[in-house]
Amino acid sequence: MLASRIPGLVIAGLCGGSGKTVISIGVIAALKKWGIKVAPFKKGPDYIDAGWLAFAAGRPCYNLDTFLCNQSQVKNSFQKNSANSDIAIIEGNRGLYDGIDLDGRTSTAEIAKLLNIPVLLILDCTKSTRTMAALLMGCLHFDPHVNIIGVVLNRVAGKRHENKVQDNIRKFCNIPVFGSIPKLKSKNFPERHMGLVPCEEHSLAIFSLKSAVKIAQDNIDLDLILKTCATISKNQIVEHNNIQSNESNNISLKPETDNNFLTPCSSVKYSNTPVIGVIKDSAFQFYYPDNLEALIKKGAKIKFISPLKEKTIPKVNAIYMGGGFPETHAQKLTQNLEFRKNLRQLAKQGLPIYAECGGFIFLGQSIKILDGKVFPMTGVFPVDFGFSKRPVGHGYTKVKVVHDNPFFTKGQVIKGHEFRYSSILNIDFKEKDMAFKMERGKGIINKMDGLCKKNVLATYTHILATGTSAWADGFIKKILEFMKTS
Repeated sequence: MLASRIPGLVIAGLCGGSGKTVISIGVIAALKKWGIKVAPFKKGPDYIDAGWLAFAAGRPCYNLDTFLCNQSQVKNSFQKNSANSDIAIIEGNRGLYDGIDLDGRTSTAEIAKLLNIPVLLILDCTKSTRTMAALLMGCLHFDPHVNIIGVVLNRVAGKRHENKVQDNIRKFCNIPVFGSIPKLKSKNFPERHMGLVPCEEHSLAIFSLKSAVKIAQDNIDLDLILKTCATISKNQIVEHNNIQSNESNNISLKPETDNNFLTPCSSVKYSNTPVIGVIKDSAFQFYYPDNLEALIKKGAKIKFISPLKEKTIPKVNAIYMGGGFPETHAQKLTQNLEFRKNLRQLAKQGLPIYAECGGFIFLGQSIKILDGKVFPMTGVFPVDFGFSKRPVGHGYTKVKVVHDNPFFTKGQVIKGHEFRYSSILNIDFKEKDMAFKMERGKGIINKMDGLCKKNVLATYTHILATGTSAWADGFIKKILEFMKTS
């Protein structure tokens, strides 16, 4: 079925740290304030920026990644998750053309071309005037198939500085300047080792969001951006391929009751609905909405559980533990002795548990944070963790399933990513305990990953269910097997 497409915009930069995340947050939240329904997306695997974009839009933010997914899956995800919105906004990552190889694969530019969406380029003008025009000319000519429709000047020192940059861009580039943002005296978006502090951990998140809205409204011509994107989309036709939106499938990632359950409609029905406990609070917050939706579509019910607040684990048929920052919550996690004992006992009883990165750390014996303090964790695995000031593992991963495990079939190849500052101080394992062999990336130890014990699998690799359908299939299969025997 052919139809006119929803207007879209990619907000990109020349490099990381150019200000595109805060500007994207401000633009999205400002448009929402105007009553415009914005579908937010993040290019790449980042959780933290996506969390802020979701907070700004008031709806889930989906990651678009051509390493973790094939091009068809990326297109389908964008089409499905931008339906029922007025505009889709994608925040890029790093520089516009930065990818994993000389051809720019996995770059923001690749996503813009794949989805045929115009680009708004953020220029950090710190201590520069005419050179900004030279850099912009380079971007415009580097790949003429990337449709750069305009720029926003960022970190401008004053009106004189702004005029000089604008005059040069007008003379040499003939491209609109949609806004000019001055250097900000205060930092309303605090940062730490992995970038912005996640909105779940930021006590003044609402204040930061309001400041971003003010920055966007005061300094960017949002009306002109909307009109430009609308004009472009009117001239484009897209084939919908009968893909239903999440809204039409009644999928919502907001709990439907005070009991913190997710119980959306699904075509899959069981006489006894499997309940998956998702460990989620400010310590464990790294979950792709795609992953939760994949489990829901398989007929599961999701119950959120907080080890920071709850003393025991409610009746569930499995546990999904995402990544996060157990190191910044180590004392509170340690103090919840009853919860830790409960989780360890459930693992011993064979409860299916899937854990990624921060969840893996919580299943370990202990963690030693940067100040030298050591905190006991659950002790499911005989692993002691330490932390570094620099990343220990960072980038895309590719693993091959080489040993028996609860959720994956031997021979499968899985793509993911890792980003961690933790390292292994002590570990007791046999090679057969590691399900994965790393074909790309660092893994846990000796290029191995996927530590297993009974029905528990813990890994440093984060996966995106949109590109790895075998994950939800295998997880649900093991849960149903466990329910029959327990």
